[in-house]
Amino acid sequence: MSSAMILLGEIGRPHGVRGLVRVRSFTAEPEDLTAYGPLSDHSGTQRFVLEMLAPDLARIEGVTDRDQAARLTGTKLYVPREALPPPEDPEEFYLSDLEGMAALTEAGEALGRVRSVEDHGAGAFLVLEGPPERLVPFTRAAVPAVDVAARRITVVLPEEILVEPQPGEQEAGAA
Repeated sequence: MSSAMILLGEIGRPHGVRGLVRVRSFTAEPEDLTAYGPLSDHSGTQRFVLEMLAPDLARIEGVTDRDQAARLTGTKLYVPREALPPPEDPEEFYLSDLEGMAALTEAGEALGRVRSVEDHGAGAFLVLEGPPERLVPFTRAAVPAVDVAARRITVVLPEEILVEPQPGEQEAGAA
């Protein structure tokens, strides 16, 4: 893999007056946020050494007051891909490994490439570059096969549903 930066967490709001911060960890165990060495911003220019005090509370080295902590709110925390352990099983992979893979239907038709993997709290989905751009839920039903070695995934596109307005219904925003 390349020296891609992998998002592991995000600094939240300050906690108290001594520079503690809330943190959101994207690791399987929140405490593992600090297990892969110092964290940095996406560019790698800012370095953060965290001490986890609770699963969602941390002390950042050098941050001693609430104002300093407040300026870091929203900072995303990354590590180089090489800092993460390799997957233990051939069927295992990191979601970031999917980026750039070719997406094909079960019949072998090209659907594009995986531009990104996003998760906004309701489960991960793949953004396939287009045209047309597609959002595909990252579930076994929609993505039944991932071939990491060949850098391709098989996608079963969900059936599209078109809901027509019923007679007498007004569309949203209509007066």
